[in-house]
Amino acid sequence: MKRPEAYRKPSMIDGYERNVKLSIQLCHWILKPLGVWPRSTNLTVAQIWLYQLINVLCYAFISFLLVPCSLYVILEVEDVYNQIKFFGPSSFCVMALMKYYLMLLNENDIRDCIQRIELDWKNISYDDDKKIMVEKAKFGRQLIALCTFFMYSGFAFYYIVLPISVGKIQAVDTNLTFMPLVFPFSKLIIDTRYSPTNEIVFFLQLIGGAVMHGVTSAACGLAAMLAVHACGQMEVLMNWLKHLVDGRSDMGDTVDARIASVVSQHVRILKFLELTEKILRHISLVEFLGCTLNLCLLSYYVLMEWGTNDIMSSATYAVLLMSLTFNIFIFCYIGELVAEECRKIGEMSYMIDWYRLPGKRKLSVILMIEMSNSSIKLTAGNIVILSYSKFGDVVKTAVAFLNVLRTVT
Repeated sequence: MKRPEAYRKPSMIDGYERNVKLSIQLCHWILKPLGVWPRSTNLTVAQIWLYQLINVLCYAFISFLLVPCSLYVILEVEDVYNQIKFFGPSSFCVMALMKYYLMLLNENDIRDCIQRIELDWKNISYDDDKKIMVEKAKFGRQLIALCTFFMYSGFAFYYIVLPISVGKIQAVDTNLTFMPLVFPFSKLIIDTRYSPTNEIVFFLQLIGGAVMHGVTSAACGLAAMLAVHACGQMEVLMNWLKHLVDGRSDMGDTVDARIASVVSQHVRILKFLELTEKILRHISLVEFLGCTLNLCLLSYYVLMEWGTNDIMSSATYAVLLMSLTFNIFIFCYIGELVAEECRKIGEMSYMIDWYRLPGKRKLSVILMIEMSNSSIKLTAGNIVILSYSKFGDVVKTAVAFLNVLRTVT
């Protein structure tokens, strides 16, 4: 006995919403507290002000780490190693500020991509296609979770474990003990050795560090979510190509209808990739240049701290080194993944029984092969194509700079 339509419909809606959450939920959890998740178009005035307040607070917390530390390094530090040691955290703050600004700048494009993801899930109906999309969505969640885990592991070591292991230290010029700050604070602003100023500044730096690492996780998670969804759509397209000649129950009854569906899907994918490239282009450039610099500096810190037998500091820098290495690897990996899926579309277009298509309909397959060969690739600022080889170049460049730094110092 058939269920009435009103009885069946809610389950269909629930399935669609569940699948959309599978794709975007983790990214939503990371971006929303930072005020980066695209705002709805029908917000009240109070909600708009709340979003703007969150944005101002995030800028303020990161600046609270950057400005006093930079003043301290420029005006108060004379030792070369300590200048280099605090230059790394300052550069990481600059990276976070730039990525936060770029994500806010691309809010409308991010909203457009999310709407396209929701529409793709709404339009999908065939079980095999849905299975492909679910597997890709789960893979995207795993990438986001891994990136967040590595990033906040570095946060936990640098902002919590290292200060606890050091404990309170004795001031040089007075009979006073205080907790050392993870980001040094210039005395021109305030003397942070006295209580409760010391505890308040330490707590504010802890929040600032959480925001800064959250921004880095958000950028990586956003890239993973968009790229993996595009790869899922490309695999669905390849599944359609397999049935282009003979048809499938959910596809058009005629060859022309099936060709139109395949070309339309390919065009949607290319537009989605174009938006993704626009969103990630400058974020990837900041990540590419910043990680090259910080991989070099962190490797230098590990070697120097190990040489002084400071095991905890050396381990902390090693964890930060691994987290940033994984971060830039994710960007290069998704770039390689997208490029590989685009190549597969061209290969699949050729491998099907295209010669069985009647008349000039064969030309549509040639057009798709050409579009796949010249399709959009994810780049860092339109300068570097993100791929495995570029990740190797980042590591080799960081090692080369490390050797120069050790020689000079």
